Amino acid sequence: MTALLTVSCLNLEHGNPYEKSMNDLTISVTFPEVPEMDRSGINVEVCNINSGMQTIVQTDKDGIAHTRTLNGMYRISAFHSSGEHQFNALEDRVKVAGKARELTLKFLENKPGKLLIKELYVGGCSKMPVDKGDYQSDKYAILHNNSDEVIYLDSLCIGTLSPYNSNSPIQPWLKKDAAGNTIYPPFLPIIQAIWKIKGNGSTFPLQPGQDAIIAFCGAIDHSAIYPESVNLNREDCFVCYNLKYFPNTTYHPVPGDRIRQDHIMDMVIKTGKAKAYTISVNSPTFVIFKAKGQTIEEFTSHSDNVIPTPGASTDKVVCIPPNWVIDGMEVFNGSSSENVKRLMPMIDAGSVTLSATHKGRALRRKINLKKTAEKGYEVLMDTNNSSKDFEETEHASLWKEGKR
Repeated sequence: MTALLTVSCLNLEHGNPYEKSMNDLTISVTFPEVPEMDRSGINVEVCNINSGMQTIVQTDKDGIAHTRTLNGMYRISAFHSSGEHQFNALEDRVKVAGKARELTLKFLENKPGKLLIKELYVGGCSKMPVDKGDYQSDKYAILHNNSDEVIYLDSLCIGTLSPYNSNSPIQPWLKKDAAGNTIYPPFLPIIQAIWKIKGNGSTFPLQPGQDAIIAFCGAIDHSAIYPESVNLNREDCFVCYNLKYFPNTTYHPVPGDRIRQDHIMDMVIKTGKAKAYTISVNSPTFVIFKAKGQTIEEFTSHSDNVIPTPGASTDKVVCIPPNWVIDGMEVFNGSSSENVKRLMPMIDAGSVTLSATHKGRALRRKINLKKTAEKGYEVLMDTNNSSKDFEETEHASLWKEGKR
């Protein structure tokens, strides 16, 4: 028997834009050959991208789920765990139009990460009560050692993917096969720039449960200017700062007095033309990675690895191999129903929504309370699916934290 549950995964004011015709949708789930998995009783989420209505159906003993859907565009996903094994599956923008549709949903196994993105704050805040308007020169990310061993941040790189926004009208890298399944490129198109933490391999240790902050913009005490902002003038903060290539001092002021000189990150390559480092204010993809088998400088020196962006953009991208990625997260624009995934499911099988910008809100990874109690230090959720691992918080964690 196939179980069926309908809920809402978005709160949209407009009604369903599709005609009232129903179509049979058959979804078959498959797992990697090892281990052999029981395919019955798996919840498959079928979300109508425009209306926001979500249907949850369960697979039968053969790993097949059935439902009926209106004409429209759907995001179909599933998560399954068995013992120490975790699996995610996703197909984005599946079109159902006027006839029955069959779809194969392929599960990929994900291994719990050691170094994780803990928090992303990019949406900015209000200048009130000091001034009118919005402020967004205070973007940052927090990284977290989620393991029980020391991790060295030396040579860790960061970047954001093309296109900058999840609802961009131009999505130059994705294709569909004959069956309508999404085909991702065999690389991650890193746009604008790549930044790297310095070090000789053992310079920057991160202890179990410890955090490190990366300031995309000014490593200063922004809260001293605007109370709704945050203090990034901290000894545990690294910063993207290079006035030769990014001379806009509104976004890149001289780092504060608590910022260590060796925490100023190297700009490995600039591929865009902006005067300030650009990361989307409402829907970025953010990844952390390390080069393998060569340095990142060697990799980016080869012209085959730095290519133009198809379409109207003049920015080039760096084609990073997916197996270099340590962690990544996909953010959707909460003001749009036209969001498209850019990160392949092997890196992030879901997404987390930023509902509004310039409200001081952050996207924060949830805490695994059970493992935290067992380990004695903070352990975060990691299912390799931002839809499940992250939540939007009313304030950034560094808001009004005070100086250290």
